[in-house]
Amino acid sequence: MTSPIVPEANRIPAEIEPLMRRLLPADLYVQIWFDPDTDALMQAFQHLRTLQRALQDYTPRQVAEDPPKPGQVRYEWRRGTLLFTDLAGFTPLLEANAQFGQKGAIALLEVLNRYFSEMITIIGKSGGDLLEFTGDAMLVQFLEDVQGDDTGQAVRTGLRMQRAMAHFQNIATPQGTFSLAMRAGIHAGSYLAADLGTPRRMAHVLLGRTVQRAKKAESFGQVGRVCVTQEAGDRLHGLFHVEPPHAESERDRYALIQDNFSAEALGEYDISLNRRRLTSPLLMDRSREGLIREIHHALLRVQPLASYLPSSILDVLVEAAAERQVPPDFPTPTVVFVNLMGFPEAADGASPEDLPELTTSFSKALALIDAATKAKGGVLQKVTYHAIGSDILIYFGVFRRHREDAVRAASLALAVRDIVTQLPPPHMAGNPLMLNYRIGIAAGSVFAAEIGELRGRREFNILGDPVNTASRLMTLAEKGDILLTQDVYEAIAPCFRCKSLGMQALKGKAHDQLVYSLKQELVAQRNGINR
Repeated sequence: MTSPIVPEANRIPAEIEPLMRRLLPADLYVQIWFDPDTDALMQAFQHLRTLQRALQDYTPRQVAEDPPKPGQVRYEWRRGTLLFTDLAGFTPLLEANAQFGQKGAIALLEVLNRYFSEMITIIGKSGGDLLEFTGDAMLVQFLEDVQGDDTGQAVRTGLRMQRAMAHFQNIATPQGTFSLAMRAGIHAGSYLAADLGTPRRMAHVLLGRTVQRAKKAESFGQVGRVCVTQEAGDRLHGLFHVEPPHAESERDRYALIQDNFSAEALGEYDISLNRRRLTSPLLMDRSREGLIREIHHALLRVQPLASYLPSSILDVLVEAAAERQVPPDFPTPTVVFVNLMGFPEAADGASPEDLPELTTSFSKALALIDAATKAKGGVLQKVTYHAIGSDILIYFGVFRRHREDAVRAASLALAVRDIVTQLPPPHMAGNPLMLNYRIGIAAGSVFAAEIGELRGRREFNILGDPVNTASRLMTLAEKGDILLTQDVYEAIAPCFRCKSLGMQALKGKAHDQLVYSLKQELVAQRNGINR
């Protein structure tokens, strides 16, 4: 015969305890399970308040201020200007620090976070909203205002950021001196902002060609300059001097902004007041009943924000909330980039009647891919953005490392193939939407860290050459292709049938690379990959 561990009157209410399992540190959860006294409950409330602030910093401002209920699909058309930035020179700096292990990781993080902190401060002062970090890149939103100056705000922000890059020249390391530089691209228009997923995992995504055009403006730009599309330039009303980009073929579609402003003319601000930082609740009733009530309210506030993070990252944040710092590292994961073709491009032509089915179908595709990733021991980091559309960044071997991480990644890529090909297509104007995919896989050492402002906007992310290489392989791939580097091929060759595509040129690589195409898994090797 068993007896209750805690008297019935002192037990944590049943509607609270399941949420506590995920959102409290393991030792605090155990303490409350066995002895839920007021001291332990006070610790739980203080932890949840700290975790709420951390999760608000991990999400775009509009999500942090008004998150949907977990699993609720919502969407809205927005009009404004998007600013993409990309950092040049980071890979050599990473490689110089990587050989010094944890000491090098800390030194690299200090430089990177100094860069992000300065840029995020400029973005905030200029009226922008940092939507996401994409590796060492950033996507910033300027919503259209009544003055119609959102594009001018974006351009001035880009100019201020480029001027601030002077602070990141001549960075001294034991391996020599390095410099960082930046490209910035701007496009204005309408785009669909959507919150998709399930209660276990949500994602905030932007859909439409406006996002792709902004990314292309960055890629067609020049280091140290701000590049605008023709549409964005037309909205500047002659307030900025422009010149053609370096590429002759792009002269009619893009332009470079001339920075001929004095320091006083450009200034530091585009708004008179900084946006108010979101506040945490105050504890008014410290009785046991009051603490439980406030913990319940805190859990309901934290749960929707928590659903936007991969469970592996959330677990680290929950355990490290008090320190407000995730230790940096140099793991060697296998990185998978998935380009889902069809959904992003369809948004522009979708009627109001088509949008519910389109967003629900995209939501299901993301949820299925996330579930397959978790089943194989990987992490679906986020939906990110590329000139070819919306991408999904996935990796194996950062939080949980296995000898067969490359095998798991290849198996996941084939699972994505099956998910996309078997997903019932949404309909546009009564016709089925053609869906497809292309995937790139690479492996190697990356920098894994919590990047951004220590007490502000930040995310856990991975950066490095394998991330860039997987992205470039994805871009090289044709519809329905899964492309691999040679080292990934060698790691998976006993388990999968692959085809050599010979030497291929990849953007940013000095020499052609040997590339393989993944075809199918060998039946005899299927057992055990999901463990």
